Amino acid sequence: MTVSARSAIEFAEPANIDLRRGGRARAGSYLYEGQHLITGWHSHDMHQIEYAVAGVVEVETAAAHYLLPPQQAAWIPAGLEHQATMRPEVRTVAVMLLRWPIERADGDMVSDDFFRTLGHLVAEALDHEAPLSLPTSDHPIVGAAMDYTKANLSSVTAAQVCHAVAVSERTLRRQFEAVIGISWRTYLLHARMLQAMALLAAPDQGVQQTATAVGFDSLSAFTRAFTKFAGEPPSSYHRRITNS
Repeated sequence: MTVSARSAIEFAEPANIDLRRGGRARAGSYLYEGQHLITGWHSHDMHQIEYAVAGVVEVETAAAHYLLPPQQAAWIPAGLEHQATMRPEVRTVAVMLLRWPIERADGDMVSDDFFRTLGHLVAEALDHEAPLSLPTSDHPIVGAAMDYTKANLSSVTAAQVCHAVAVSERTLRRQFEAVIGISWRTYLLHARMLQAMALLAAPDQGVQQTATAVGFDSLSAFTRAFTKFAGEPPSSYHRRITNS
């Protein structure tokens, strides 16, 4: 993982941690206890599996912005430009791989059966994929509207976004649907829900506090929206994530 392993605030900066030269280690687990950290855009010369043990990690690529809650993993191919957002008390495991697939001897029937079954389970899981990502775009209007929306989730309106990117609401609606296939309001809802999921990963974060932070005046409306999006009420999600 390319973040500082030290907890002092002055060391809470992006840094390369050597997991592969000068020793046998091919993986590592690091507890980040600094302030909110964005690593900046970077890539690795090896494939990487990033597994969230505790807390929430956000991983952004040119294709999408992903939320990585505990017990979820991200596959990051070698050379893929990405950046990660680390919140306090995040704990992750990073596994570096020289090549994929890994060569092995033929005739291992137990392993063959295991991975064949695992493949079927993964395929089935993909049919029920959790909506843990936001689309990104390099379209000048859509991209700017996305950035403004994410920066103002607590109070943003369509009129404010249109003023910020200098287009009409009709143009904004048409551009979003043409470029990313969803409306701006759907994008806003998903952005609010993902931010709520990230905030609720903090042990001392309350549901009412979270609802207000992501733009909901009504706690019941927030609870309904969150439950529909995440498949469980925010209070249950908070307990499960913080106790993982």
